[in-house]
Amino acid sequence: MAALSLAGINIGRDKITGLADTPGTISSGGRSNVTAGKPFMKVALQAPSEPDETGISFIQQMGIDHVVLNTDGKKSSYEYYNSRRQLYADAGIKVYAFGNSSVHNVDAIVLNLPERDAKIEEYKNHIRNLGKAGIPYTTYAHMANGIWSTDRESTRGGAAARAFDLEKATAGDWAGKRYEGPLTHGRQYTKDELWANYEYFIKQAAAVAEEQNVRIGIHPDDPPVPELGGVPRCIFSSFDGYKQALEIADSPNVGICLCVGCWLEGGSLMGKDVIETIKYFGRRNKIFKVHLRNVNQPLPHFTETFINDGYADIYKILKALKDVDFDGVIIADHIPAMAYGPYTGTAFSVGYIKGMVERVIAEA
Repeated sequence: MAALSLAGINIGRDKITGLADTPGTISSGGRSNVTAGKPFMKVALQAPSEPDETGISFIQQMGIDHVVLNTDGKKSSYEYYNSRRQLYADAGIKVYAFGNSSVHNVDAIVLNLPERDAKIEEYKNHIRNLGKAGIPYTTYAHMANGIWSTDRESTRGGAAARAFDLEKATAGDWAGKRYEGPLTHGRQYTKDELWANYEYFIKQAAAVAEEQNVRIGIHPDDPPVPELGGVPRCIFSSFDGYKQALEIADSPNVGICLCVGCWLEGGSLMGKDVIETIKYFGRRNKIFKVHLRNVNQPLPHFTETFINDGYADIYKILKALKDVDFDGVIIADHIPAMAYGPYTGTAFSVGYIKGMVERVIAEA
């Protein structure tokens, strides 16, 4: 999704990150050594790849020392990844992850279009460059026709927020490309095709990820409806789909980027709720990163809202993550547009999540 900018800071809305840090610390600016030897979840910021001094100060002032970054195919080299890692390291901040929009939500990979093998090689090179640069994680999404939304709607206090109404949805967007329905790729695809194409890709990606010691967290379909534009969303739109997909990958380096917002969007369509999902996959060390957002209600029509204003209990979600010893990162995701610009919503969301995380850890 497009990034918001203010005074040189790009508060991005793309989906990326996660991995463990030094055991026995809270690295989101909170109290340390609550329980010696136990790793803790961390609060990270989805940050610009090319920050100015104000941007760095903003991150430091919020007490954040982990960031997740994003770029595209034009800059996805070892040299660029390493330079960004070093730039943030000089400010005492760790780069946890780097995403590359050119190999994220790629229809050629999902649908076996003519350029599929070239795109898979590009993805594998992305993983190799991350490994060489010492960046341990990337998020991957497997949607063929982008993220679908309808007109923005108002949430608390009149803040504008992303929304989706199935009756009005006609197209998806990703990385500047628009996918128009009713058939975004000219024909109807089958579930069997989607599963075969996924297996072809993930077996190759997992082998390189293991070789490079990089984790891949797969993001849910957004929104997780059964089909959009003639393309089934049958893999990453339910608990059972994820279970089967991770069994096919059969790799310690392939897991989940748990987007709580997408899980809430799906509601009963997901098969299991967020807490049950955390318990199952968390106990198997398969949750690598969490995107934390709230929505007012499940499909067929939802509006994203403030972190403390939706139908989910964020405290219970964070407690469930602590109960399975989740030690990756959590980011505030899809923040509604508040007054005074993007700094406001980011600071509110990060502060709320940091306070909740510290409370949950202290209670342990």
